[in-house]
Amino acid sequence: MRWIIDFLNSSIGKKIIVSFTGIFLCSFLLVHLSGNFLLFRSDQGEAFEVYSKFMSTNGIIGFLEIGLALGFAIHIFNTLRLTLENKRARPVPYAVNKASENSSLTSRTMFYSGLLVLSFLIIHLKSYFWEHRIVGSDLTMYQSVVESFKDPVYGGFYVFAMVLLGLHLNHGFESAFQTLGLNHKKYTPIIKFLGLLFSIIVPAGFASMPIYFFIYQ
Repeated sequence: MRWIIDFLNSSIGKKIIVSFTGIFLCSFLLVHLSGNFLLFRSDQGEAFEVYSKFMSTNGIIGFLEIGLALGFAIHIFNTLRLTLENKRARPVPYAVNKASENSSLTSRTMFYSGLLVLSFLIIHLKSYFWEHRIVGSDLTMYQSVVESFKDPVYGGFYVFAMVLLGLHLNHGFESAFQTLGLNHKKYTPIIKFLGLLFSIIVPAGFASMPIYFFIYQ
C-alpha cells in the first residue's frame, strides 16, 4: 500500500493522475456540449428545461456530479503541485535557453490558461448551479441562460474563456496521451490531429451559444 502512495506522490504519478482526470473532464465537455445544443431548438426552451430538470433531480446524475467535482479538484490540485515542484527545481530560468524555441505557446501558458478557465468555471457555477440549485431563482434555467448570453459582458467573457479552453485543450490532449506512454510514430500524428480538432470544435460549439443569443434573440 505504501508504494502506491509513494508512486502517486512522485512526479510521474502526479502526471498520470493529471492525464487521467484530464481525459475524464474532456468526456464531460462532450456530454455537457451535447446537452447545451438543445438551446438551439425552436421550442422556447422546452427540451432544454426537460434536460435541465433531469440533470438536477436524477439520483445517478447527482452521484456522477460528485465524481465530476472530485475530478476537477484532483486535476487542479495535482497540476498546482507539479507547477510548484517545477519552479522549485528551477527557480532561475536558464539564461541561454529561449522559451519560444524550446516549447510551444500552449505548453508555456497551460498553468495560466488553466487558472483563467477555473475562474470562468467558478463564475459559471455561481450563475447557474448556485442560483438555481442552491438559492433558487424565479427564472427558468433556459431564461437564465438566454438573459446571461444576451449580456455583452458575460457573453464576451464566455467566448474569451472558450478561446483559453481551446488553448488549454490543444496541449493537454496530446500531453495526456504522451504521459500515458501512448507514443508511436504511426499513431502520434493521429492523436495530435484529434487533439487539434477537439480543441477547436468543442470550445467553438460552446462559444456559438452566446454569439447566437446575442445576435438573434
